[in-house]
Amino acid sequence: MNYLDYIIVVAYLLAFLGMGYFFKENKDSNDYFLGGKSLGWFPLSLSTMATQLSAISFISAPAFVGLKMGGGMKWLSFEFAVPLAMIFIMVIIVPPLFRSGVVSIYEFVERRFHTSTRLILSMVFLVSRALATGVMVYTIAIILQAVLDIDYVYTVLIISVITIIYSWQGGMKAVVWGDAIQMIILFVGLLVCLFYGWSILNDNGGLVNGFEPSRLQVIDFNWGLGEGQEYGLWPMLFGGFFLYVSYYGCDQTQAQRLLSAKDEGTIRKLLLANGLLRFPVVLLYSTIGLIIGTLVMSAPDFLNDITLMTQKYFPEEYATSGAKADLMMPIFIIKYLPHGLIGLLMVGILSAAMSTLSSTVNSLSAVTVEDLFNRGEQKLSIKKYMLISKLAVVFWGVVCMASSFLFGGSKSAVIEIINSISSVFYGPVLVTFLLAMFSKKVNYKGINAGILIAVFVNLIFSKTIQNIIGIDLGVHIFWIWLNLTGVILTLVISYAVSYLTGWQKNTTNVGISILPKKSDFMIKEVYILLGFFVFIIALSFFIPFIYN
Repeated sequence: MNYLDYIIVVAYLLAFLGMGYFFKENKDSNDYFLGGKSLGWFPLSLSTMATQLSAISFISAPAFVGLKMGGGMKWLSFEFAVPLAMIFIMVIIVPPLFRSGVVSIYEFVERRFHTSTRLILSMVFLVSRALATGVMVYTIAIILQAVLDIDYVYTVLIISVITIIYSWQGGMKAVVWGDAIQMIILFVGLLVCLFYGWSILNDNGGLVNGFEPSRLQVIDFNWGLGEGQEYGLWPMLFGGFFLYVSYYGCDQTQAQRLLSAKDEGTIRKLLLANGLLRFPVVLLYSTIGLIIGTLVMSAPDFLNDITLMTQKYFPEEYATSGAKADLMMPIFIIKYLPHGLIGLLMVGILSAAMSTLSSTVNSLSAVTVEDLFNRGEQKLSIKKYMLISKLAVVFWGVVCMASSFLFGGSKSAVIEIINSISSVFYGPVLVTFLLAMFSKKVNYKGINAGILIAVFVNLIFSKTIQNIIGIDLGVHIFWIWLNLTGVILTLVISYAVSYLTGWQKNTTNVGISILPKKSDFMIKEVYILLGFFVFIIALSFFIPFIYN
């Protein structure tokens, strides 16, 4: 990087500090955590995608497709269930949740069940999300250290401190508009990488024999059961469906955006946009991975740079695999792009990391204030509420920053580690909300038992957890299935324990919603998403033929 690149990066950071100041007027909780419920579908949809398509995706997705052993275009299978999940959230989850008027979605659960249920879900969210975000920040920082030769401590501080300041000042409006801008920067950066990658590949001999055939296969009809059985159509559809419904509908980081919308029509538009736009962005990620991965194989000095950088900064990984695939994108940017564009792409990586961190910090703060301080009969005054809210933003920003130092790691599969650990919890959380909305019989003892037992069983069968604690049960289940097993276990146990302890009899503080009617599904957004689902499955089947 030269002075021009650094000017671009510094200007970007200063602009975000200014944006936080611009949105600093926040009168109450609706303003600070829900943007005054005044946000439109366009910034909300970009913000939703920006949080999910993080800096880890910017770096790891192309590396998985183009360079990682056993990788390839099957990364696209993560997107198969997204349109179906958006339909379910739109028709089933949104109406009762949005009309409840809550800030923390876990308050909705307390109204139906019990304070203990709310606190269980809140604590699971607070701990798991803070640690996962810390791992993400650390991973980006350590990779940027390798390519920029800047100590990762300073990179963590830059990402964290700037994000804390503008989130603290501007609340949800700053977070959403910041995410929207960052998503646009990220998308422009991807187009730049695609253009330059293709041009440089052609300068180095082009595609002599086409892309490697094994990396072009998207659809695999395996069931995700057994050694090496992963990314199959069926686990990605069924497990992925429950993962995305729970994440987008019942996780505070995403549901808070739904609650920030003007009305339910706005929510339908942002869910439609998310369901339609995610696949093209991930297809772009994956295509870039193919192109740059092929360039690595055709340009020996490129591969040598990755190997040397791995040896210097990741000696353990160098000893086992020789080259860290996640270095492919940052080294391509530094090695092949002109100055100015290097600065833009570094901003793209920083912005993706800051987007995820800002959304997490805001949501952690909302849950902390609502679930720990503003519960029960004694509500906080507006002045005290705002003071505690801003202190909570700083507190959780520091916690995420600290966890990046204490619990971060440089493992190549970090994105999968985060997803697989989250999948342990997503099923039980989803069932809790569905029973709160539609069940008259299940009591709080049943749902609490269902959550705890289902999570415990999922932990036992999680291969990631087994690897962390150093055991092998000899059972190989692709981690995305844990989202479905969590749903089934929680349902069965909740009803069984409620039956044994006595069905729910008392009137609760949340009205039990009736199941949606047939007409609720007969809306244009549902038809569009169903058609798009069929389209992406068909396109994925033909990708090996199209790309060759």
